[in-house]
Amino acid sequence: MSISFRNIALVAITVLLILLLWQLRSLLVILMISVVLAATLAPIVDCGEKMRIPRWLGVILAYLSIILIITGGGLVIGPTVIAQIERLLQKLPGYLDIITNLTQSLIIRFGITEPQALNLIDQWLDLQALASWAVRSSQKVILSSLGLTRGIVGAIFNILLSIILSGYLLAGSKKLIKDFVSIFPSPWDAKLEAQFPPMSDRMGKYIQGRILVSLILGVAITIGLKFIGISEFALGLGVIAGFTNLIPFFGPVIGSIPALIVAIAQGGLTFWWVLLLFVIIQNVETYVLDPLLVGSSVEIEPLYQLLAVLGGVQVLGIIGALIVPPWVAGAGVVLENLYLKPKLTKENASS
Repeated sequence: MSISFRNIALVAITVLLILLLWQLRSLLVILMISVVLAATLAPIVDCGEKMRIPRWLGVILAYLSIILIITGGGLVIGPTVIAQIERLLQKLPGYLDIITNLTQSLIIRFGITEPQALNLIDQWLDLQALASWAVRSSQKVILSSLGLTRGIVGAIFNILLSIILSGYLLAGSKKLIKDFVSIFPSPWDAKLEAQFPPMSDRMGKYIQGRILVSLILGVAITIGLKFIGISEFALGLGVIAGFTNLIPFFGPVIGSIPALIVAIAQGGLTFWWVLLLFVIIQNVETYVLDPLLVGSSVEIEPLYQLLAVLGGVQVLGIIGALIVPPWVAGAGVVLENLYLKPKLTKENASS
C-alpha cells in the first residue's frame, strides 16, 4: 500500500496543529472559561435584548449587576467571614493538637504497643505538617489552574482577560457564530449554526444550577452549624462549604473537613451532630437539588459528570473541575443532534 504525499502532509499538519495548541494551552483555558461565562450570562443579555436594550449595553448592565451583587454581599458578610476564618486559622494548631491527643488515646485503648507501628502512626499524626502541606499544595494547584503565568498577578490577569473575552463573545455572538460556520460547506453550516443556542443553554444552565445549589447549601450549613452550637465559625464554615460545593462530587467532602475538625475539638456529641448535618445535606443535594436544578437541565448522566470532573482536574487542575463538565454538556448536544437522533431516525425508517 503506497502512502501518498497528501496523507503525509495531512499527518504533519495535524501534528503541528496539536503542538501549536499545546503551546497555546493557557490561552485555550482562558477561552474555555470565557465561553462558560458567556453561556451563563447569556439569558440575562437575551432578556435585555427582548426589551430592546442594545446587546452591548445589555452585556455591560449584566456585568455591572453581577459586580454590584458580589460587592454588596462582600460588604454585608465579608468582614464577618474574614474575621471568622482568620480566627479559625489561629486556633487550628490547637485543634489539631486536640485531635492528635484524642487519636493517641484511642491507640493506647486499642493496645497498640509495637514500636514500628507507633512510629508509623506518629508520622501520620503530624497533622500540623499535613495541614501546612495541604495549604501549600492547594495554592500551587489553584495558581497552576489559572494558566502558565506565575504568581497572583498573572492569575488575576487571566481572570480579567476571561471576563473581557466573555463580554466580547456575548456582545458579538451572532456575528461570531456566522463567521465560524461559514467555513463549513452546506448543509453543515446550517446544521452547526443550529447547535449553538442549545449548547449555550445547556452549558449555562449547568453553571447556574451549581451556583444555586452551592448558595442553598452554604446557607443551610451556616444555619445548621449555628443551631448545633458552632456559632463562632458558622458563617465562615458555611461560605467555605458553599464555595467548595461548586466542585461536583468531591467539593462537599472537602468543604466538610474544616467543620468536622472544629467539631472534634469541641468534644461531646458535636462531631456526630455536624457529621449528621453534612450527611443529610449531601443526600438532599444528591437526590433532590442536583437532579432538580442541574441534572434535569443538562441531561448528563452522573457517571459522565464524574468522568468530566476527574478528567478536568487531571488536565487543568481545580479550574478543570468547574469548566470541563459544562463543555461535556455542550458536546452532548452536538452528539445528540448530529449523530444519535439521525442514527435513530434512520434505523426506525429502515425497520
